[in-house]
Amino acid sequence: MTTVNGLPAHILLVHAIVVLLPLAALLLVLSALWPAARAKLAGPNAILSVLVLALVPVTTEAGEWLERRVARTPLVRTHTELGDTALYVAIPVAVLAVVVWWRRRESLRSQAADVAGTGSTAVATRRRIFLAPASTTVTVVISVLAVLAAGATFYDIYRIGDSGAQASWQGQFSSTPAPRTPNG
Repeated sequence: MTTVNGLPAHILLVHAIVVLLPLAALLLVLSALWPAARAKLAGPNAILSVLVLALVPVTTEAGEWLERRVARTPLVRTHTELGDTALYVAIPVAVLAVVVWWRRRESLRSQAADVAGTGSTAVATRRRIFLAPASTTVTVVISVLAVLAAGATFYDIYRIGDSGAQASWQGQFSSTPAPRTPNG
């Protein structure tokens, strides 16, 4: 994909990344730290985070296509190099979002097995549990990692966006208003 309605695809796709990746990071922190939010947000955020992770390479590829069609300046080069780092913050957000969702899922399965295992007709069924949903230590570690990943995401997206704005707009406007024409 190179253009959409005559515009470079990158300038449209980048808006999805700028909004959705920090949103996924914020939802990750909420679902990692707050059990009530985890119950409602863990599944949708896991899906969102994986979709954003898939969208990052599409957006950077569209940016590289655009880079070959604009003037080569140090600002464009800086933006391109920083843009390649988005994948490095999207991966931990997606992995941690899936881990938070999976632990929530295992916790619900464990609770369901406990309820089913009571009474006179209890059947001895044992499911394997991999991510220790009842472990406070694992929850704290995941929460700390989520906060760190979110902080890195916000910082990286800010740097990438600022460099893109500098590359696009520096020297392209006047600090004084343009004279008005009679028709406009």
